[in-house]
Amino acid sequence: MYQLASDQVKAWNQYLETFPNAHVLQTLQWAEAKKQNGWAPLFFWSGKDRSNLDALVMVMRRQVSFLGLKFTVLYAPKGPTLDWKNAEIVSQTLDSLQALARDQKAIFVKIDPDVLLGTGIPGTEEEQPNLDGLALQEELTKRGWGFSQDQIQFRNTVLIDLQQSENVLLAAMKQKTRYNIRLAARKGVTVREGRLDEMSMLYGMYAQTAVRDDFVIRHEEYYLNTWRAFMKAGMAKFLVAEVQNEPIAALIIFHFNGTARYMYGMSTEQFRELMPNYLLQWEAMRLSKQQGCHTYDMWGAPDVFDQSDSMWGVFRFKQGFNGTTVRHLGAWDYSPRPLFYTAYTQLLPKLLDLMRRRGKSETEKKLKQD
Repeated sequence: MYQLASDQVKAWNQYLETFPNAHVLQTLQWAEAKKQNGWAPLFFWSGKDRSNLDALVMVMRRQVSFLGLKFTVLYAPKGPTLDWKNAEIVSQTLDSLQALARDQKAIFVKIDPDVLLGTGIPGTEEEQPNLDGLALQEELTKRGWGFSQDQIQFRNTVLIDLQQSENVLLAAMKQKTRYNIRLAARKGVTVREGRLDEMSMLYGMYAQTAVRDDFVIRHEEYYLNTWRAFMKAGMAKFLVAEVQNEPIAALIIFHFNGTARYMYGMSTEQFRELMPNYLLQWEAMRLSKQQGCHTYDMWGAPDVFDQSDSMWGVFRFKQGFNGTTVRHLGAWDYSPRPLFYTAYTQLLPKLLDLMRRRGKSETEKKLKQD
């Protein structure tokens, strides 16, 4: 693979759009967002020329301190981008990534492309395996890649086909979901597009959600910078649900290359009995259709499809919209330095747990101050 020259990076998104499966986390805007946390993007391509591309991959590089030394880690979020059915291109791309890890003296390089392993919930009549994805699992294992214990992104999700009329989409939903959508509208919940100057309000609502649902978020400026960048690029919109002009819930959808993704959701404690999140999701789907998107990604499904998984309740909510449950390859790591990798992965869960506790405490303190 060839590294893209700095003066050609501006055209990166245009190159990505030539691949139907290109993901928004491989875009320039996502690279800019991650720079805030110390990541530096590297852009690579392969093919006859940039008009005849075989593969693209944006690799994020970061220096980490470990055992008193400085090391490099590499991560291609939702990449590489290529035709995963083409064995020759797959082999060449993996060779290049392994060589990059060695050249950079990295502890590991991580990939997590949305390669399909199957659809439907395992063990049900709906389950359909994908042989190409299963074959890639075997290829990665043969090459010395390992399934990562650090699954940064969701590997499973629920997809809605937007290439249907609104009436067909509604009719396909579960009766309770349709009822709750109509209930919210009947009880006075309204939904509107948000404005750039409401970003701080959005973050405040997101912080409340994080404390209530026990997940960790980053500092405010990170989200404000990220959301603004995508909105100014015309790649994101946010919707606000209100009752009597009071914001009570919101969501942000990122759209790129025909797919809209519900990546952030937030709500207050007020008026939750009016089911604003059902109406928000429906209006987000309608807006995504208007934006020309063919798919709506509900962004996340359980790793284990039973009540033991922390996402089970959210998944049940998403199931009501009658999308397709898809299971992906997930994150895989290749390490040219296996001893350091083993030590790093053994300590990483403890470090992450400590960071989560600190992050939650800081968010709670900020909410009390506000």
